[in-house]
Amino acid sequence: MTKEVVLIFPGQGSQYVGMGKKLEGHSAFEILSEANEALGYDISKIMLDGPEQDLTLTANTQPAILTHSIGLFRKLKEVLDKKDIKIKAVMGHSVGEYAALVAAGGLDFKDAVKAVHFRGKFMQEAVPAGKGKMYACLKIPEDIVKKACEESSNEDSQVMPANFNEPGQIVISGHSEACEKAVKWIEENYTEPHRLVELNVSAPFHSSLMKPAREKMEPLLNETQFNKLETPYIANINAKKYHAGTDGEILKENLIKQVDGAVLWTQSFSSLEDETLCIEVGPGRVLMGLARKINRNIKVISLDKDGAFDDLEGALS
Repeated sequence: MTKEVVLIFPGQGSQYVGMGKKLEGHSAFEILSEANEALGYDISKIMLDGPEQDLTLTANTQPAILTHSIGLFRKLKEVLDKKDIKIKAVMGHSVGEYAALVAAGGLDFKDAVKAVHFRGKFMQEAVPAGKGKMYACLKIPEDIVKKACEESSNEDSQVMPANFNEPGQIVISGHSEACEKAVKWIEENYTEPHRLVELNVSAPFHSSLMKPAREKMEPLLNETQFNKLETPYIANINAKKYHAGTDGEILKENLIKQVDGAVLWTQSFSSLEDETLCIEVGPGRVLMGLARKINRNIKVISLDKDGAFDDLEGALS
C-alpha cells in the first residue's frame, strides 16, 4: 500500500466558472466563506457563478484558485489521515506555490488569500496593456530558446524564459518587441518541426517587467506571518527541496523572488522519484498533462473531476 504522496497545486489558467461546487455538502466548502471574510468581498460568487470576465481578472483569479485548492486539500487531508498516509512533499506552479505553502504549514490560508489577491493586482498594474507578451515555445530545445532570448534583448527591450513547463514547452515573456524578435529569430534559426503560440494573457508574467510588482509584494509579504515548514516543499525559483523545519523567512524570500523569476516546473518535477504518486489539488488537470511529458513513470491523480476521490481510494489501497 502507498504510504506517501506528493501534492501538486496548479496555477493561473486552470480556473473556470463553477469551481468549488463539488465541495458542497462537505465541511471543506466553508473555505469559500473564509475567503470572502479575508478578502472583504464575495469571491465565492465569482467562483461559483461568474461572470467569466470577473473570474479572469488576475486579482480574482489568483485567490479563487488558492481557495479552491485549499478546499480540496482539506477534503483530501481527511482521507490521508484516515489511511495514515504521509505527505512526502508539496509543490505549486506559480501562484500554486502559495497553496502548497498553506498545505505545508508555512502560511495561514487567510494571509495567503489576501497576499495572492494583491499579487494579482500588482502584476496586472506592473505593465501597461500591450507593452508585454508571452509565447509558448513548443518542441524547441532549451538552449535554442535561451539563445533566442539573448539575441533579442537589449537594455530597453527584454525577453526571457518564464516557465519551464515540460521539456517540449517553454514559455517566454517580456516586452512585446523583444518577444516578436525572439519568435522571428527561432523561425530563422531552428529548422526542426516546432510551434510558437502567443498566449492570451493580461501581462508578461515571470519576467523582469514584473519588477514593480515584486517591489510592492516585498513590504506586503514582510508584514505577513510565515511559519516553519511542517512538510517539505520544492520551490519554483530554484527547484530546490526545503525540508520540514525550514524557517519562514526563507519561504518569504522565495515568494518575493518568484514574482519576476522563472518557474522551474520541469526541473522541480524531475526531482521526484519514479513511481511517486502525485495528487493534483486544485482546478483542472493541467499539471497531470505536464507530468506525462516530464516523467511517465510518475502517476498523477487529479482531484477536480467526478469520481476523483473514488479513484484516489483505489490508488491508495
